Amino acid sequence: MPKTEVILTSNIVGLGAESDQVKVSAGYARNYLLPHRLAIPVTGANKRRLEALRQRRAEREAHEFNTMNDLAKSLSKLVCLIKVKTGDDGKMFGSVTNGTIADELKHQFEITLDKKKIHLEQPIRNLGEFEVEMRLHHDVKSTLKVVVESLNPPPQAPEAPKTGEPGREGPRTEKRGRRFPTRYGAPAEGKAAEAVAAPAEGKPARSPKAEPKKPKPAKGEPTEKPN
Repeated sequence: MPKTEVILTSNIVGLGAESDQVKVSAGYARNYLLPHRLAIPVTGANKRRLEALRQRRAEREAHEFNTMNDLAKSLSKLVCLIKVKTGDDGKMFGSVTNGTIADELKHQFEITLDKKKIHLEQPIRNLGEFEVEMRLHHDVKSTLKVVVESLNPPPQAPEAPKTGEPGREGPRTEKRGRRFPTRYGAPAEGKAAEAVAAPAEGKPARSPKAEPKKPKPAKGEPTEKPN
């Protein structure tokens, strides 16, 4: 396949940046790069444009560096919460990938980030907290705190009995006054004592028992005279 040499006028991932002189296939240059003004042919007149392209490239890279540096500071303060489905044993269904984290960043914080900038050595397959490395720029790195929680509610533990004996309520905390019998011993305290001391309204108080009367002597019997 014939090759041709062009000067890039825009940053193209995997190919080069502005002012880079690269070799590409003639068809790729003719059908894509040149029509979309992403590159220009290598000529004497176009070489004189290299200085302007290099200046534009430096400005773009400086802007990207400042933007990523500010983003790195913001990401280090965020907590990305990801809810996942789990089984009864607490194990996750599936895993959390860098694409999952990128989607949650956009959904929760409106941060659009290429998932390739989120570095995971392997997908997250367990619940918990994780520090994820963010490679935002070749000179800028940061970390993001990711918390993976289960969508399933935890099982409720049965309530323990309030006392050591199952099925019985705990000890009563209500304090009651001491009761004393009123017939024998000390009188009752409080209202009970008043009830004992005072007779009920509308009822006459009981008088002490009178001594039994002596029977009258029969007729003809002598009566006893007091000495």
